[in-house]
Amino acid sequence: MLNSAIEATVDRIGGERHELAGRAKDLGSAAVFLSILLALLTWGLILYPRLR
Repeated sequence: MLNSAIEATVDRIGGERHELAGRAKDLGSAAVFLSILLALLTWGLILYPRLR
């Protein structure tokens, strides 16, 4: 949802291509990717003691 919100906002403000708009979309995708990695790491740390 974060990535979609950023893309919709950037697309709404202006339809032309702009370097900062592309960067905002890329950073939104990176934020989503990092949040998924953090969630996986958290679950891994929670489950690791039980799997030993």
